[in-house]
Amino acid sequence: MGNTKKYKKLLTYIIIFFLSSQHGLFAQKENYQNLREALFSSSQLVGESGPRSVNWIENGNRFSFIETTEEGQQIIKSYDPKNGDEKVVFDATNLTFPGSDEAFTYHSFQWTRDAKYILFQTKFRPIWRNSGNADYYYYSVDDKSLKLVAEDSFTAEVSPDGSKVAYGHDGNLFVYDFATNENTQLTFDAEGQIYNGRFGWAYEEEFGLVQAWKWSPDSRFIAYWQTDESEVPIYQISDYSDQHPKYDKIPYPKVGDTNPSVKVGVIDLQDNSQQWMKIDLDGGYIPRLYWTSETGQLAVVHLNRAQNHLKLFFHNAITGDGKLIMEEQSDAWIDVFDFFAGIMDLFYFPKDSDEFFWISDRDGWSHLYRYDYEGNLVNQVTSGEWEVVLVHAVDSKAKKIYYSSTEDSPLERQLYGVNYNGKKKQKLTEVSGRHLIDMAPNGKYYIDTYSSVDKPKQVGLYNKEGELINTLVENASVNTFISNHFYSPKELFSFTTEEGIKLDGYIVKPKDFDENKTYPLVLNIYGGPGAQSVYNEFGANGWEQYLAQQGYVVASVNNRGSGGYGSEFEKVVYKQLGKHESADFIATANYLAEKPWIDGSNMAIRGHSYGGYMASFTSVYRPGVFKAAIIGAPVTDWRLYDSIYTERYMGLLSDNEKNYIESSSTTYAADTQAKLFIAHSMMDENVHAQNTFQFVKALIDAGIDHELRIYPPGAHGVAYNGESYVLLYQQYTDFLDKNLKSGL
Repeated sequence: MGNTKKYKKLLTYIIIFFLSSQHGLFAQKENYQNLREALFSSSQLVGESGPRSVNWIENGNRFSFIETTEEGQQIIKSYDPKNGDEKVVFDATNLTFPGSDEAFTYHSFQWTRDAKYILFQTKFRPIWRNSGNADYYYYSVDDKSLKLVAEDSFTAEVSPDGSKVAYGHDGNLFVYDFATNENTQLTFDAEGQIYNGRFGWAYEEEFGLVQAWKWSPDSRFIAYWQTDESEVPIYQISDYSDQHPKYDKIPYPKVGDTNPSVKVGVIDLQDNSQQWMKIDLDGGYIPRLYWTSETGQLAVVHLNRAQNHLKLFFHNAITGDGKLIMEEQSDAWIDVFDFFAGIMDLFYFPKDSDEFFWISDRDGWSHLYRYDYEGNLVNQVTSGEWEVVLVHAVDSKAKKIYYSSTEDSPLERQLYGVNYNGKKKQKLTEVSGRHLIDMAPNGKYYIDTYSSVDKPKQVGLYNKEGELINTLVENASVNTFISNHFYSPKELFSFTTEEGIKLDGYIVKPKDFDENKTYPLVLNIYGGPGAQSVYNEFGANGWEQYLAQQGYVVASVNNRGSGGYGSEFEKVVYKQLGKHESADFIATANYLAEKPWIDGSNMAIRGHSYGGYMASFTSVYRPGVFKAAIIGAPVTDWRLYDSIYTERYMGLLSDNEKNYIESSSTTYAADTQAKLFIAHSMMDENVHAQNTFQFVKALIDAGIDHELRIYPPGAHGVAYNGESYVLLYQQYTDFLDKNLKSGL
């Protein structure tokens, strides 16, 4: 009897196991039905991002954000972290542009310091990557009135005291005064390629700023750049759409060309007088201006043309006289911002103290240094074999500074607070992953957006002690999506090359991965100086997921030249772009090919922009490893790219011509053994199609066949709408299938 019970119990377990197994077999996750579905699934993997268009107001005691109603209407709300109070501050329902029946819409907005008024940017017409002309309207939160203050303006900004709006129009600067309801023109000398308060293509693209002027903290002065591009060579582009093509003419300085010339002027709004700052440009650049805490004192950053000698001057806004405060020289280049991380400034001037902070890699790692206004180094705030990436807030009252760093790992970003003197350092973020911080100017609160390879994006509101106030996003929908759909997570790996260099990478394994099978490999790269391709963050690339579903292994790597690993790792590429990066891509491919489940005879490299350069250069300079290369919008010869970017990393052509030639993909085109797919747009104002055509001619001259796709109206991204985007990636995928899967 007892044995019968045991047998029945065992039989029950077997039946349960069998049914569970059968359920698993028949309840497989959904596959992507096609590439289009996979590409547009990226939004499902990214998930919600939390409050949109966050603006900290009242010095950071509250923040505003955009919320979309069920009816699709965008409203602006404010939130008070102290008590959780949330209220609507702007609702455009039934609101029209003044004097018309057209519903009011906007592109972006900014607040006055007292949070009583909003300046809206509307009808934005793009020019370059981030710039464009727009109309600006002023909205009163109290009486809900809406007023046009600037039309067809390049940029506009409310004065710190809220009494005026300054703006640029047709290359000159103007100011609108609320008290008098009048517009006043401030500059009068714009003509042709000379303009005030705005940059040309090169300065905007390579120094990262759109607005070329700044209010002083007391609202008395406006400091601005005057840009003269009259001697800069013109590059023409067209999409060839008309019977007689129309050409956009862009002043674009290439390596060795005449650069834009800039001057710095200051307008005193007490009498609208103007003073030029006494600066000897000496062929160099003025990439940044800052107002110090002293009234009428302007900090001017100067870089020589080679960008390896930085000087900081303090200028008197009334007399224009300047004084050298500090200078730095480097064996490579000196950064003033970080394009890839969206970090606009590496200098920080607290508004109520006579000292400033600067992030420098002078000791081999990027760290914070504290100076007084005489240029004396007070102390090094941080130190160690890790990097300070970004300062989020400076609390002058508590003498504390908040920053993100790589102290835990180059693959992560974590938030810290530390006293000015470098003591009492406190780590505020505890969860492993890449943390993106949006902190209030006063340092009281911050919004933390983070993820890791095994956790989708999370968003929370915290106080300055790192304590959670409110969970804003958990993205349960992402977990639901990947539980019902095919998903292969990123897996982090690291290895040491034959040169003794430790490299970090990620890998995405194919569907139904079986280590007893072999799979083709796609190495998806970028590789440019200061950039980073691999983080401990959630994978949300729809194309990589589709490739994995189709049986590919996808990988990426942080090659030498990447940021986050110290200056020796990053700046070894100086004056010899391509050499070390390509060595690391080859080393990564060879390391992965040692895995029994990767087919080393069927590997491809793919990249876009600098990644396109590296995909082309690696396939021709180090042939025989990659069977195929996908090359998007590539630089193929650095003599064809803009002077500011290229000379920063390659030095001046007159000093380094041999390495310019040896860093060119075109130089070695005849040596390639790979099948090549090349895509470019005729309207790419950044990396000109001239690069691709010179490279293709070298291939043709060597009798080497290749696949070339030209997208006439696209910009630097090649694709120009949804259909062209899907088509481009379908062409990529078909090319991989044809060259890596044929005969398998």
